[in-house]
Amino acid sequence: MLPDLWLIPALPLAAAAITAFLGPRYLRQQSHWPCIIAIALSCVLSLFVWNGVAGMGEEQVAVGQYYSWFRAGTVDIGFSLRADALTAAMLVTVTFVGSWIAVFAVGYMSHEREHNAGYARFFAAVALFIFSMTGLVLADNYIVLYAFWEGVGLCSYLLVGFWFAKPSAAAAARKAFLVTRLGDVGFFIGIMLLWSSFQVPTASGGWSLEFDGVFGHAKQVAATNPGLVATICLLLLCGAVGKSAQFPLYVWLPDAMEGPTPVSALIHAATMVTAGVYLIARSMPLFHLVPGVLLTVACIGAFTALLAALIALTQTDLKRVLAYSTISQIGYMFLALGSANEASLVAAAVIAGMFHLITHAFFKALLFLAAGSVMHSMGNVIDMRRFSGLRFALPTTHWTFLCGALALAAIPPTAGFWSKDEILGVTLHASHSDVPGAWLYVWLFAVGLITAGLTAFYTFRAYFLTFHGELKTPPEAGEHVHESPGVMLWPLRVLAVGALFLGLILGPTHILAHFLEVHWFARSFPGLHAPEGGHDIVLMVASSLVGLSGVAVAWWMYVRSPGLAGQLANRVQTLYQLSLNKFYVDEFYHALLVTPMNMLARVGRVFDTYVVDSLVDLVGHIPRLGGQLLRPIQNGLVQFYALAMMLGMTVFLGALVLRMVR
Repeated sequence: MLPDLWLIPALPLAAAAITAFLGPRYLRQQSHWPCIIAIALSCVLSLFVWNGVAGMGEEQVAVGQYYSWFRAGTVDIGFSLRADALTAAMLVTVTFVGSWIAVFAVGYMSHEREHNAGYARFFAAVALFIFSMTGLVLADNYIVLYAFWEGVGLCSYLLVGFWFAKPSAAAAARKAFLVTRLGDVGFFIGIMLLWSSFQVPTASGGWSLEFDGVFGHAKQVAATNPGLVATICLLLLCGAVGKSAQFPLYVWLPDAMEGPTPVSALIHAATMVTAGVYLIARSMPLFHLVPGVLLTVACIGAFTALLAALIALTQTDLKRVLAYSTISQIGYMFLALGSANEASLVAAAVIAGMFHLITHAFFKALLFLAAGSVMHSMGNVIDMRRFSGLRFALPTTHWTFLCGALALAAIPPTAGFWSKDEILGVTLHASHSDVPGAWLYVWLFAVGLITAGLTAFYTFRAYFLTFHGELKTPPEAGEHVHESPGVMLWPLRVLAVGALFLGLILGPTHILAHFLEVHWFARSFPGLHAPEGGHDIVLMVASSLVGLSGVAVAWWMYVRSPGLAGQLANRVQTLYQLSLNKFYVDEFYHALLVTPMNMLARVGRVFDTYVVDSLVDLVGHIPRLGGQLLRPIQNGLVQFYALAMMLGMTVFLGALVLRMVR
């Protein structure tokens, strides 16, 4: 039995409204309660959805058609929500991780709470964020999905720019909003192209964009016009690339670290950056018809994963290391989804991508919250060059961060190990398919394996720099460094358990694979089932050795021989500077796009000020000049008016007489 689906997003929306209107005046320091309670209740309802979907037949999906949103000509869009296996998995992940992030934020935002400066506004925005993300996941058609998609973008703008009085935070929020809009433009054009070309009929005689109808027409359209389907998929990919911070639109995500750390965890773990992965997975009935586009998805993912990993090698800001790690891990998910280049691999590719999405949500939220705990104790200092040896001063933060680092480095048997192994396995299998260009997946597999080693290295580089060595703290931390309060530590403990054991639950037992296979693939791909067989032992051993090698190198360079890292950086100074300066991609974009656009804006401003405004002012002066010419006639003297009337009458009578004479 499924609960009313609309309640899942409605509860956070109600919490956002209550907190926004009642928080500043009435709730004050208790403004977090509506948000936490609403997200927790949504999580409970999401678990009921999971259980309800598990009890449905193979061919069934629950759709709630609540009302007709709008009708315009042949467009008939209903506000409908759906529950299937893909939805249930995403809902549980978003609400469970989101609820613990909200709990952590109570302690992290204590300064705002004490001064009542934006405390209610923060939790109202968080609740609105969860509302938008759950609505996006539940949407049953592309228009409703796009509406919530833009809601997620708006909430990220509000949260990244929470400290808007800080210029860097305001600039980061603006950058995130504008860069993601570039991808959203392509996404919207793709939706319009879907509507105009697929023409899915509705009961009322109009055209709709409901998933089942679109996917049902996909093969027919692809058979007659494969280029059209490829174009649509590429446009949908634009939106996914922007939202999930993939190359070339990834540059907004590192700057988003200017927001509060719970916001970073929320954006990077289970919500915004996973939206693009979900979009591709949801649209897989379209994407699998065009293997060339899937190869593009895989190439973008592999290149982004490698590029972000290379940048993370030298960063000194702990949160930025984790930010580039997120970009890299989302690239892994794109690599997995792009490996569905033939029908036999579709199930395995989507399962691998979603598996890593779920495990990543746990260990990345854990790492960001642990970094927030470090910041809380270090007086908001996050530069790893200014502190070290914190494992004794912050014991709980230390061991929970270590759990997250092990999972991110894919060290067995943590969660990240099982999900990353699935991705590498499906990529390798894609290279054996018969589709054109399949040999490229061998190189993509190699890139994935190299990136795994780099990930283990930079993750434990951050861990060793932060928690090992002699105890060193910045002056901002005060004389006595102390552990974070319990309200911040319990979310770390819960997420650490997930980072360690979630992979063991979902991986070897194939619970997630069976759940998706039976209840989603049977609906979206009739007759398609996940491939049988267990994990590739050779690949598991190889990937484990790569990860352990990365950890060993990091230990040697930063614990065993601390000066070795500096010596190596001096020897390869050019490469070191390229990585440290993020390969100058931001500077390239600034020179190529931002500066010309600013110059064009200045030219437009000058033209508007001195040409357009001058013409408008001139037109406005014409009546005034005319009035000044006629003003002497209206002098207020009655005698003058009488004389003017006499003269006028004389002229009139004279003209009349002349006409009569002629």
